[in-house]
Amino acid sequence: MSHDEIEKLIYDYHWLRKEVNRLEKIIFGFSVPIKSLGAAQYGIEATLPKGSPMKSAAELEALDLREKRLYKRLNLYRVKVFAIEKITELYLVDDQELTLIDCMMEGMSYRAIAAHLGISREKVRIIKNEMIDHICQNCHFLHELKLDKSAV
Repeated sequence: MSHDEIEKLIYDYHWLRKEVNRLEKIIFGFSVPIKSLGAAQYGIEATLPKGSPMKSAAELEALDLREKRLYKRLNLYRVKVFAIEKITELYLVDDQELTLIDCMMEGMSYRAIAAHLGISREKVRIIKNEMIDHICQNCHFLHELKLDKSAV
């Protein structure tokens, strides 16, 4: 992925996360957490059968065209959200970069980020460019995301 595509992906996180929650409520009737799909149970409840929060193959076939389209979009957005969250987890160690990417993920402008960090807009731009260059060099799974996008 190019520098601009990664920057756009980071800035899109804010609305992508909201859209994932909205689509999950439409398709599943409730929001499914991305990281954990269940909570540990103890006692007799742990031995009882558990239903899956995901759609089964039979349920997926029974979906109408609109729901199938929404389901495909939901899966694409989940992959993008997961990729952005993995970037922050694995590849960024500098506190200033982590704060900057968090602000970008919230959709803050350069001016707002500069005021928040107490530095100039030019310094924010320099840190952002260095951070995205670092991500471009280290994140090989972003290329797979681009390949999936072009195949659709």
